[in-house]
Amino acid sequence: MKTVKIILVNLCRLILALTFVFSGFVKAIDPLGTQYKLQDYLTALNLQGVIPDFLTLLTAIALAAIELTMGIMILFAIERRRISKFVVAFMTVMTLITVWIFIANPVKDCGCFGDAIHLTNGQTLGKNIILLICAIIVARWPLLMPRLISKTNQWIITNYTLLYILATSAWCLWDLPTFDFRPYHLGANIPKGMAIPKGAPQPKFTTTFILEKHGVKKEFTLDNYPDSTWTFIDSKTVQTAPGYVPPIHDFSIEDQQGNDITQQVLSRKGYCFLLIMPHLEQADQSQFGDINEIYDYAVDHHYPFYCLTASDQKAQKQWEDMTGAEYPFYTCDETTLKTIVRSNPGLVLLKDATVIGKWSHNRLPKELMSGKPLNKLSIGKLNRDSIAKRLTEILLWYVLPLFLLTLVDRLWEHRRDLIHHVPKETGNE
Repeated sequence: MKTVKIILVNLCRLILALTFVFSGFVKAIDPLGTQYKLQDYLTALNLQGVIPDFLTLLTAIALAAIELTMGIMILFAIERRRISKFVVAFMTVMTLITVWIFIANPVKDCGCFGDAIHLTNGQTLGKNIILLICAIIVARWPLLMPRLISKTNQWIITNYTLLYILATSAWCLWDLPTFDFRPYHLGANIPKGMAIPKGAPQPKFTTTFILEKHGVKKEFTLDNYPDSTWTFIDSKTVQTAPGYVPPIHDFSIEDQQGNDITQQVLSRKGYCFLLIMPHLEQADQSQFGDINEIYDYAVDHHYPFYCLTASDQKAQKQWEDMTGAEYPFYTCDETTLKTIVRSNPGLVLLKDATVIGKWSHNRLPKELMSGKPLNKLSIGKLNRDSIAKRLTEILLWYVLPLFLLTLVDRLWEHRRDLIHHVPKETGNE
């Protein structure tokens, strides 16, 4: 019986650890995305504008740090009693929230795993119920989780995890998310992302007709539509199935006159610059000089340059007066712009409508200052090895140090036990 308990507890421990580590990491690398999701919740509660943006951003960063640290502490069995109780409390709150989401449907996606994995509200509720059950089992028998590191060195694991995840969030705020799970990632072809494949499920609708006869009103469908003795009063159509929704379904660009130029932009062969500024009123002005130089570069080499914003013409005029901008402004949906690049302003380079470069305003491409055409510069080509490079950086900066620390700790503990004949520590935490 004890063996079964040990297996069950450590299976639940592994499920919790992997879920929290993954959830915390994908939030940490995209803190702005998590902030936008928190703002969606506030909007659903009619609290938009009540809580300042900097507080929602800090909450997003803190949530990522808490989740990942919880996952690591459960994985390494650090402070077993305390962390198991904390996880139960955390999952209880999250489960109650997802019950509300499931019933009220204020948002379509909870944002549990950022843009990496999208879950329906029903799937989210099911996931949280399973995690809550796992947390209760672990909290019932916390000491059945064997430690992966001694009590003496537990603080190193915890503090290094916190330091790493906060530094990761700070870097991704300054630059861009380390991994881009959105439909406008590097290598994404926008027209292909907008296309609906042949044979894809179509949306389904049900129409109900309201008719009257002898003062009595009844509802009918096409299957049981009555004879002409009934008088038509009204009808209503309800969508019963959404059908296939392409990854990119809201990309649209309009000029100052309200003309749709989306196809003009996407059908053009060659390079094209998109300067993304969802809100000019909130855009960072520190790099406006470099942006103006990039625009001059685009003009000199006959590359189209579009500044996409959701702000009105008054805000555009103010931006021009403050920065001396000469580039043309075009209108695009705010949510779309925030999805394309997590920077305000941010720069996107297209080639044949394919995303081949993305930069935050803090890391604008200096290569353009050389004056060479894009086909002779490295940024003019899609860098397909960036994912492998970033995975290697995570391995070197976080996973490898934890592994080495754990290995040294276990070897040291084993050596101490052999020399001093110290019994295995069980601890009471």
